[in-house]
Amino acid sequence: MAETLSLSLRAARHLHLAALGLLRKPRRRASPADIAATVASISLLQIDTIHVVARSPYLVLFSRLGAFPQRWLDEALARGELIEYWAHEACFLPRTDFALVRHRMQAPEKMGWKYSAEWMDEHRQQIAELLNVIEYKGPVRAADLSTPRGVAGGWWQWKPHKRHLEGLFTAGKLMVTARHNFQRIYDLTERVMPEWCDTRDALPKEQAELAMLSNSARCLGIFRAEWLADYYRLRHVTIGPQLDAWQHEGVITPVEVERLGRMWLHHSLLPLLPAAQKNQLRATHTAVLSPFDPLVWDRRRVEAFFDFRYRLECYTPAAKRQFGYFALPLLHCGALIGRMDAKMHRKTGELEIIDLWLEEGVKPGLRMLNGLAQALNAFARWQGASRIRINRLPHQLAAKWGKGWEIPNSSVLC
Repeated sequence: MAETLSLSLRAARHLHLAALGLLRKPRRRASPADIAATVASISLLQIDTIHVVARSPYLVLFSRLGAFPQRWLDEALARGELIEYWAHEACFLPRTDFALVRHRMQAPEKMGWKYSAEWMDEHRQQIAELLNVIEYKGPVRAADLSTPRGVAGGWWQWKPHKRHLEGLFTAGKLMVTARHNFQRIYDLTERVMPEWCDTRDALPKEQAELAMLSNSARCLGIFRAEWLADYYRLRHVTIGPQLDAWQHEGVITPVEVERLGRMWLHHSLLPLLPAAQKNQLRATHTAVLSPFDPLVWDRRRVEAFFDFRYRLECYTPAAKRQFGYFALPLLHCGALIGRMDAKMHRKTGELEIIDLWLEEGVKPGLRMLNGLAQALNAFARWQGASRIRINRLPHQLAAKWGKGWEIPNSSVLC
């Protein structure tokens, strides 16, 4: 039996970042085609509506691509390159992966709070009328169905119709064909996916979930067995026999990682393995991350792998928050070095850093200071800010940065 490969923790982290597209800063300017390609590379782009700074899906792309017009994501959806459905949570995913989630649409009663069979049955006549409206009048937003001011309610009310639309979306009767100001626009599934045929193209649940696990292994690159199921929020899946099969097929290789023990390396990372074993796989990226970035969305994984304990506190009462409403993880050269709570004031063109923390034991040198300053400048400029205002910083950073700065038009603060 071949000897199990050994890796330092640093090398394993760098391989993980390489798989997720976060090892090195972008080397070229992004193009519209990079949107769908990046989503395909990470399989899932989680959707969240919080917009104290750029909304999460745009930020996840920015962390990998650098500055890009945010409308490119909306346009990729409208062109049909991406679809939306419940995957990790609500996610954009490649159009070709419709087959992976179709079985969920066909059994919506198993989707928990996302679907109420009682509601759909109780309102079946109204829902049939709504489908008829969409069939003959075209795509709709929930806002299109709201009750006009001064008109009595009825079935034409906003809240019930939002629930109708979401139920039909979860059941696969409707799909999101586009977004307007981030509001979903729904259309009939047969118009969004005219090439699809259930009897010909649908996958059995077991086969679809196996493909999901395969995607998860590729996206994580190096992983523990217990990390795989969370990527698509799979339940009651047996991982062990599949790992054995993948190892036999050469899809994965066992590795021993410093402090973490037995892990699995996906074959797509084998070209990087020699450099990783010599600790020569360099991480150069400094970036502001979304709380819903696939690097950090599995809180147990990121704590075990990066010693980074993260909890989202936007639903925690303000007085009980430790790090703020929407703390953004900070990545620097292969390590998660801190987090910041920030707000983009769009009317005044100012990014406010409400608070910024460095992780315990992080001692910023000149390279880290410069990298963070460049990342903050890029993050702010991409959102249209011309100034960064700082409320609180660790003393190591405050001595260098003061209370804020004007953002250079074409350069970065060093």
